[in-house]
Amino acid sequence: MNSLLIVILSSIAFFWAYRFYAKRISALWQIDPKRATPAFSKCDSVDYIPAKNWLVLFGHHFSSIAGAGPIIGPVIAVALWGWFPALLWVILGTIFIGGVHDFGSLITSVREGGSSIADISQDAVSKRAKVIFSFFVWLALILVIAVFAWLCADTFVKEPKIVVPTLGLIPVAILTGYLLYYARVNSVLATALGLILLVGLMFLGNAFPVANNATFWVIILFFYCYVASVLPVNILLQPRDYLCSFLLFFGVACGFIGLILLRPVIDMPPVNRINTSEGMLWPALFVTVACGAVSGFHSLIASGTSSKQIANERYAKRIGYGGMIVEAMVAVLAIVAVAFLFGRSDAGVVLKIGGPIKVFGAGYGLITKNILGSFGALIAITILNAFILTTLDTATRITRYLSEELFRIKNRYISTFIIVVLGASLALSGKWIKIWPAFGASNQLVAALALFVLSCWLMARKKQAMYTIIPAFFMLLTSIAALITQGFRYFLQKEFLLSLVDAVLIILAGFMVFEITKKISMLRRKAHA
Repeated sequence: MNSLLIVILSSIAFFWAYRFYAKRISALWQIDPKRATPAFSKCDSVDYIPAKNWLVLFGHHFSSIAGAGPIIGPVIAVALWGWFPALLWVILGTIFIGGVHDFGSLITSVREGGSSIADISQDAVSKRAKVIFSFFVWLALILVIAVFAWLCADTFVKEPKIVVPTLGLIPVAILTGYLLYYARVNSVLATALGLILLVGLMFLGNAFPVANNATFWVIILFFYCYVASVLPVNILLQPRDYLCSFLLFFGVACGFIGLILLRPVIDMPPVNRINTSEGMLWPALFVTVACGAVSGFHSLIASGTSSKQIANERYAKRIGYGGMIVEAMVAVLAIVAVAFLFGRSDAGVVLKIGGPIKVFGAGYGLITKNILGSFGALIAITILNAFILTTLDTATRITRYLSEELFRIKNRYISTFIIVVLGASLALSGKWIKIWPAFGASNQLVAALALFVLSCWLMARKKQAMYTIIPAFFMLLTSIAALITQGFRYFLQKEFLLSLVDAVLIILAGFMVFEITKKISMLRRKAHA
């Protein structure tokens, strides 16, 4: 099948979704551009700071939610089940679940003073639900921090040429933040200078690769995470993510232009098999693709950092729903690139030898060879690693918020230190390798629970909750089914730690569902009284 046709049909579907479906969803929250946002009403010059403009915040939000998820998940899914099931889930999941989840989490947090989705669950559901949800998310985020730090460090070891542009972006971001917020330089000029310096760093990195071991890089990365988490958001985190977003926009644009010029035909079968070593098409594919269609992590970004920086409610649809659509387009590009690569060789062998990051780089290099020449694969891995680091620092900041809410630690320096120590210990010990396989399902479970919280919030205000509660039930069933099948497989393989982790996640989800069911029943009785 011609890959260009896939891209065109996907683009039409996403255009319809943003133009019509997102408009219907946003009407539920009655967007009011005149209502003050928490960025102004609770401005503290550290976490609550209005973004310079909506594009700056879009860059931060998009860079934070994108990470490696919309690439690694689809790559694995295409190799296991084929490109068509992965593509179909990315399109439908984004339109009817992911976009609704992200936008709803953002605007609901804005209405609740910038509170996290876990904190909102106290008023929307119950105090017990908040404690369970917060603890669940806190544990998941510590795991995310540990894993992404190790992935980033491992990529530095394997590709020393990307060290200089990845780490060099930090001082460039600080300079850009200073120019935007303190020197009051024109946004276009400040952005242009930042991007020119970034391009220079990429050439410098190619000329001077920096080699070291993974342990060294993990320590450096956690030191960076600590600093990024405690500094005011507009000094480092926001401008860094903003500049990173241009990297991905450039990468995606080159990818699509490459498809137009090359028009590669995908020879890989649309469907590989229904049952694989990782499980059946449903539910396994739905939790493997993850961020490319829907991700619970997005609700933590939307309600953790983006809601504290949005300057006007009118931008909520662009940032929340629009950000999810752009991420889905990244996933579509990843699917097309690796399907084209797999069509030339055995998918399983290629994935096993190169890993998902290397596989994406190789596929991207093939479709962009007419534009980027031999640099395509290197640029792809540079972009991907920059986004891994973006997810890492944002996750650390959000975990700080949760620690302050859950454990009542008011000192941001102490709470961040605890998080960094725990994350670094887990990363360096290597124990995350045993726990990580359970993350995919737990991430989707967070999405289901977030959608239930949004449903209760809407129902309490006598709003139509159909658009959130149906996706919530679907994601709940999918996540629980995935955890059960995973747990059973791990038990047979005598991986008792993973079986125990899955069992704990199912029990925590059961408590949350019990609390949510009680709340929904009460709200329905009130509605019919």
